[in-house]
Amino acid sequence: MNKLQSDEALTRVTLDASRRNIPIELVPRDKVNSLEEAAEALGIKPAHLLKSLVIKKSDDTFVFALIPGGRKLDWAKLRGEIGVNKLSLPDADIAWDVTHYESGTITPFGSHTVLPVFIDASVFEEPVPEHIGLGSGDRGHGLLVRPQDLVTGFDATIADISASI
Repeated sequence: MNKLQSDEALTRVTLDASRRNIPIELVPRDKVNSLEEAAEALGIKPAHLLKSLVIKKSDDTFVFALIPGGRKLDWAKLRGEIGVNKLSLPDADIAWDVTHYESGTITPFGSHTVLPVFIDASVFEEPVPEHIGLGSGDRGHGLLVRPQDLVTGFDATIADISASI
C-alpha cells in the first residue's frame, strides 16, 4: 500500500469514527510479526487485540466477526447466531472488494461496504478492558477503542462466537 493509500485508509477510519461519534486513537507502530508484538505495540494484552474477519453468508452478503487474539471463530456458534446454514471465509481479493482494506489491516471503521458487526462475548468478560485494539486499514498503525463505544457506534451484536485455541 503506498503512502497515498495509507493516508486514505486512515482518513476513512477517522471520518467514520467521527460520524459514529466513537472516540478512537490511532497508534503508529513498526512492522509486527505476531499477535504478541502487535498487542505490545498498542500497549494492550493479546486477548484485547481483535481480528476483524469478513465472513461471507450463503446469500453472498457479508458480516464482520470480531474475535480476540488467542481465540478462534466458532463457525457453528456464528451460524446459529446469524440463523444460516452456511458461512465461509472469502479469499483476500473478495475481502478487499468488500472493505477496500488489505488482509491484516481490516477494520469495520471506514469499510467500503457497511456490514453488520458481531463481537465475541469474551471481550466483555470481567474485567472488561478499558481499550481494545483493531486494525486501522494501515499496516503502520493500530487502532484503540473502548469496547462499549464500538458496540454502540456500530449497533454491534455481542455473541458467543469463538472458542479457545
